[in-house]
Amino acid sequence: MAASTTSEVELDKGKSNKSKTEGKASPQEQQPEEETPQVPEGPGPYFYLSGSNGAELVSSYCQGRGWQRIYDNRREDYALKWCEIKDPESYQHFKEGKQLLYQIPNNRVLTTKTGLLCCLREQERRMEKSRRSSKFKFLKMEEFFPESFRLDIEEERNSFLKLCRGEEIWICKPSCSNQGKGIFLLKGPAALDSLQAKLHSTEEQPPKKKVLCKAPPARIVQRYIHQPLLLEGKKFDVRAYLLIACTAPFLVLFAQGYARLTCGHYDPASEDLTVHLTNQYMQKKHPLYSQLKEETVWGMEHLNSYLNEKFRGTSGLPADWVFTVLTERMKQIVLQCFLAAQHKLARSLGYFDLIGCDFLVDEHFKVWLLEMNSNPALHTNCRVLRDIIPAVVHECLDLVLEVFMKRLKGQNLLPLETLRHFVLLYHEDAEALSQKSPSKLRAGQGRGRYLQPQRSNVSWFGQGPAKVLLDNSCSRLLDNSSKKLLDNSSTKLLDNSSKKLPCPRKEVAVLPKKEFPGLLTLPQVQLFNQDGKPF
Repeated sequence: MAASTTSEVELDKGKSNKSKTEGKASPQEQQPEEETPQVPEGPGPYFYLSGSNGAELVSSYCQGRGWQRIYDNRREDYALKWCEIKDPESYQHFKEGKQLLYQIPNNRVLTTKTGLLCCLREQERRMEKSRRSSKFKFLKMEEFFPESFRLDIEEERNSFLKLCRGEEIWICKPSCSNQGKGIFLLKGPAALDSLQAKLHSTEEQPPKKKVLCKAPPARIVQRYIHQPLLLEGKKFDVRAYLLIACTAPFLVLFAQGYARLTCGHYDPASEDLTVHLTNQYMQKKHPLYSQLKEETVWGMEHLNSYLNEKFRGTSGLPADWVFTVLTERMKQIVLQCFLAAQHKLARSLGYFDLIGCDFLVDEHFKVWLLEMNSNPALHTNCRVLRDIIPAVVHECLDLVLEVFMKRLKGQNLLPLETLRHFVLLYHEDAEALSQKSPSKLRAGQGRGRYLQPQRSNVSWFGQGPAKVLLDNSCSRLLDNSSKKLLDNSSTKLLDNSSKKLPCPRKEVAVLPKKEFPGLLTLPQVQLFNQDGKPF
């Protein structure tokens, strides 16, 4: 009966809550709000941030390039806008081919439970009807996605209620929520009867009451993976990243993240959600979280070493399974999900998105996709996250900027000079895109102008030379070959303004030729003369 009571309470909460959770990230550690100046110092370029998720990392990246932060969302002269929640006003001011905007406006087709489920089902129907061979090997949904039903569709709801009559466990999730909010378990006939009665009473409300009360958010139920692979007796999942660096044309990349563990040992009969849900928001509710925090996040190297030691001999697991079989399977699943939603995603030059992908491995080493989340949590509240998250954010922005500028100049997007940890999954040919739909996205003067300073006496990225983002513990780069410290100021960029000088000058950018452990490497720098043409 405990599960039944829980489901009623959670379903009632869904009626009164507004669906503001789409696009929200896990809460960050509270930071004191800094005073926000009305007018930034310097000529720009300008960037705008809202929310706390990843704000410090994005801000340090932009300021390292000499960009100035603005605090008025109504301003239209920003070069980059990074918003935690998708605000319609942000997209109204967006200028295609001139600005960069985080989060594709309708990314819900990938990042909500119902949206992803619909896209995958449509894709499977198309694959069944089409007999044409494809370069990409599509998986059947049953091979990677838990059996799922939508409760907001009567036919599916009835099918689920007829199917689920045993003691098996199902998990019920709101469509647009994350952080584990609104999730509850359905165990046994009593819980299902209670859920059915609640859904029936909602449908039977008088017409007037229906108008006054908001309908509960769409929900799905999924078959619970009750035999997960355990790490030291604890349940875990893997967070990976899908980066849509450009939408016109599409350029999609993948990066590994980290493993998330529960604080307590796994018990499928437990009613405590901290035993079943691994995300940090839920684990913070565990009474021992403060003592066990560092143990709840493992790097992929740690995970790989543990599985090598624990399962190579007993289960015949291949060596380095994490970096071979698991990684390739995650890449395959992520690409298939993107291809399922590709034709629905909004497309404008300047849109980009970083999406969190959560995978579970069962005791038979089968890989399951649990969900995909918009605006994934970018907090750095433990050692492993401090090693991983900044590199992900900085490389994401490096790649987005590189692709954007190449697109504006009509250059080939590949190879990617700033590629380090991400792996290319999909590249849509720009010429093929223009043939399919003649687009206004053409290289020319004026494109990307908000990425340029407003005065002609400063460098392309703002006042002074571009700065290099380094590890928190370092401020200079060490040249291993000469054992000398290189001054960051040796990397210079030319002014890319339209104002011509009597005699265009060339300047040389001094770049280290090697990568250094623990540091973010310098991106390759493209130099331009005063006419805006590359040397």
